[in-house]
This record gives sequence, C-alpha cells and structure tokens, in this order.
Amino acid sequence: MSTDIYLAAGVRTALGNFGGSLKDVETSTVAAHAARACMERAGVDPRAIDHVVYTTTCPTDQDSLYPARVVGIKSGIPEQAAALDVSRACASGLQAILSAGQQIQSGHSRLALAGGSEMFSRAPYAVTTARWGIVRGNRPFEDMLEWCYRCPFSQEYMGETAENLTEEFQYEREAMDEYAASSQARACAAIDSGFLSRQIAPIEVPDGRATRTFEVDESPRRGVDAERLSKLRPAFKEGGKVTAGNSSGVTDGAAAILVGSRESFEKEGVQPEARLVDWAVVGVPPRIMGHGPVPAIQQLLERTGLAISDVDYFEVNEAFAVVNLHVERQLGIPRDAHNLYGGGISVGHPPGVTGLRMAMNGIQHLRESDSRYAILSMCMGAGQGMAMLIENAERA
Repeated sequence: MSTDIYLAAGVRTALGNFGGSLKDVETSTVAAHAARACMERAGVDPRAIDHVVYTTTCPTDQDSLYPARVVGIKSGIPEQAAALDVSRACASGLQAILSAGQQIQSGHSRLALAGGSEMFSRAPYAVTTARWGIVRGNRPFEDMLEWCYRCPFSQEYMGETAENLTEEFQYEREAMDEYAASSQARACAAIDSGFLSRQIAPIEVPDGRATRTFEVDESPRRGVDAERLSKLRPAFKEGGKVTAGNSSGVTDGAAAILVGSRESFEKEGVQPEARLVDWAVVGVPPRIMGHGPVPAIQQLLERTGLAISDVDYFEVNEAFAVVNLHVERQLGIPRDAHNLYGGGISVGHPPGVTGLRMAMNGIQHLRESDSRYAILSMCMGAGQGMAMLIENAERA
C-alpha cells in the first residue's frame, strides 16, 4: 500500500506589485523568509527536513539559478538534505507540492519542504548576441519577462491566447469584467476578515533609509466595479475583450509548505492539515491554453470517481477572467463554490507561488468550513492544464 501524502503549515509572503514593495529585496532572502516561517509555524526543527523541492519560472538574482539548494541552506536546513528544482509553467507551485509528495510516497524522503518564489520585478534583461563578439551596430536588450509571457510556439502573448478562447467559445466582455470585479471584492473581503493574513509571514522591506513591515497583499483594489472596468481599453488586440482589469496581475513573492507522511508528521509533532489525494495533468492546444483546467479537472474526477457536486470547493487560477467563466460553463461549477478569496486577477499571479497560495486557500477553506474535498486547478502557457484534489485531514 502506498504512503499517503499530507500537507501542513503553509506560509507565504504578502504579494508585492510589479515594481512594488519587494523589488529591492534579493530573491533568496524573500524565499528563505517564507521557508523559515513555514518551519516555525509547524514547530519543526530545520534539521528534520531531508528534501527541499523548489520552483521559480524566471531566475532573477545570481543565486536563484538553483533555488532549492540556496533556499534550503539559507533557511537553516542542513547541507545533508537533498534539493530539487522543478518547473511546470504556471502550475509550478502545484508541481513543487506534487514532486515533494512523490519523494515521500516512494520512500526517498521522510519530511520535505515544498516552496516557490517569483520576483518578476527583478527579471533581468539579456543580450543574446554578445557572447562571441559584436562586429558593429547596435544590439538590443531583450526583456526576459517578455519570454515568460509569450507562447513559445506562436510568440503570442498569453493575453492573446485568452482572446482566442473568448472567440472560440463566445464569451462576452461584460461577463469578464463582472467576474474581475467580484475577484477584487472577494480579495478585499478576505483581507478584512483576516483569512489572507493567516497565510502571511510579515517581512521587513526597504523604505527609503529605513525599513517597514510588509504584510498585506498590494494588488487588490477597493471600489472596483464592472462599470469602471468596462472603460479600460483592450490590452492585447484591437477590438478585443481582454484588458488589464480582467487579467491576472504581475506580482512578486514566495511561499512554502511542509509535505510528509502522517507518520513523519506525528514524529515531529506536526498536525496534518490536508491529504493530497490525486492529480491530473493534460495537454491542450497552446493557442487556447486557458482551456486547460477543464480537461484536467474532468480527468481528475474520472480518476477518483467523484462528481463536481462531491467537491466542496474549487480554486481555479484566474490567469484571465475568461478561464474562470470557461470552467463555470463547461463543468457547471457554481460561482459560490470557487475562488471565494480572490485570485490571480486581484491578489496576483507569480507563477512559482500561485499553486502554493491556492493550496493554502483550499486547506484553510476546508478546515474553517469543516468540509472535505477541494480541487486546485490552472492553465499553463504552452498548452497544459493541471488539477489536484486535496482532502481535509480531519475527514480523511
């Protein structure tokens, strides 16, 4: 019988706007802060961790090229612990959890830390033509952040692939703006209720010649309604429907969560919070990458024998509002059963962090509502979808 995978003590930093509060903080500093806070919340000695699985989709600082190892050692995890970097585009945070869980399940790890960071404000510029010499003429800097936001096949922006989805399935701008406004309202309500603050480890950030405590997500906007969003121009296509207001925000941050077996958690005195039940990953046409969550969730339900009505809560990444409208229409997921605490549109979408943040939302929702199952799902640039089923550990 295979070992069950359990999760606990998820912690993240507040997410900073692009060019905002975290832009002057080294990536590994932010990442190690989240990792230490996770272990402190669990009451685990860092020496008990034997594997670090970490993700970032856009290396920024010099020491972020192998973040699993750097973050592990900087957070106090011993040199003897193993380290693994993973990447699955926008689902990289979920993949870090999954890969850590597979290490537990195979018996190659006893207690792992899964984490992720994304510091797009620190994304470098590159000169790809300079290494072997430039004879004459100007050579442009290439923005590595542009590489992150373009389809590797068509070179379309991700927003253009969202436009493709709106056209193919006939979604209306009005509905997209309405969804985006509800995301902002839900995120602000989750800040006010303290739901989101229970995930966040405050961090000191530069503030002129001094420092200040950064502890509230910067991206959510109060007072945003569909009428206000309707005035924004299309961001990717003339006459299009995708705008800055109904797209995910560019943000920075880091997150971490403990992954282990029930036995390893009990040995360390950690209370398991959720069980990782199963997952599914599928490919979809890159030109409509936002379709990904639909077949991924369908495959996951088939694997587990569950129906939509059996799942208490869904977190579907708000890469673009049309993605969530698509999941609602194609799968029949009620709006009051998904993304109740905001999402990529309001809180922001740093790819290395989003899956971990969604897992924290799902775990908190299950525990605080005393419900059983949650599904976490997202689309991915280049055309994939991923879905993960978690179960309240108290109901497992």
